[in-house]
Amino acid sequence: MLLARPRLVRLRTERETVFVGDTHGDLEATREVLARYSAPTAAVVFLGDTVDRGPQSAETLARVLTAVAADPERTTLLMGNHEAWGVAKFSPADFWEGLAPDEEAAAARVLRRLPFAAWHPAGVLALHGALPNLSSLEDIDSVELGSPAWRDITWGDWRSAERIDGRAHPASRPVYGAAVFRERTQHLGVRVLVRSHQPDAPTYLFEDRCLTLFTSRAYGDGGRYVALLPRNSDVETARDLALAEV
Repeated sequence: MLLARPRLVRLRTERETVFVGDTHGDLEATREVLARYSAPTAAVVFLGDTVDRGPQSAETLARVLTAVAADPERTTLLMGNHEAWGVAKFSPADFWEGLAPDEEAAAARVLRRLPFAAWHPAGVLALHGALPNLSSLEDIDSVELGSPAWRDITWGDWRSAERIDGRAHPASRPVYGAAVFRERTQHLGVRVLVRSHQPDAPTYLFEDRCLTLFTSRAYGDGGRYVALLPRNSDVETARDLALAEV
């Protein structure tokens, strides 16, 4: 099924869309999200990083993949850097390092096929990290694993400073500032970016056009939130999406 899915998933306006941040082995949060937003009129987008850090990574990943397999039109799991162990290894990686070699190979093979991003016609792009430097959104479908654009999507960070150029930082974790955000959103036609990945980032950045979500207790008790985009909605900033605690 994943082989048939494009790297850029296109969401439908007639469904409520629920964006879920990093879960990192938080099975309780994952179950609550899937139970609460189980209506056939809703679509759930997990922004990646289902595994590592939390105590129930294998169960969390299995629960999300089961939902994806049951109804891929309603549930999407995007690739985060913690799903990308088979592309670029990292540390700490307690889930991956705890697998037997055959389990590790099987999981890596499946997760290499995950989509990279999801596009909502209201102008909302969802992905794990930062915006890639591409000519168009359609180019996401042809991004290669391990490429600079892929690293932006799965590893990229944002900072509030005006000018930060990711090329000046380690290739594994590019970091960008406000000028790059404005340039890339304008070029790609993105009004709002919804992402996760970065626990130290403010919830809202760049005149409220960048929303960072976490849906896990793996980093403490700061709250577990999802973002809700009602069906047939107009969006100007990320504050037009409602935050709900799970």
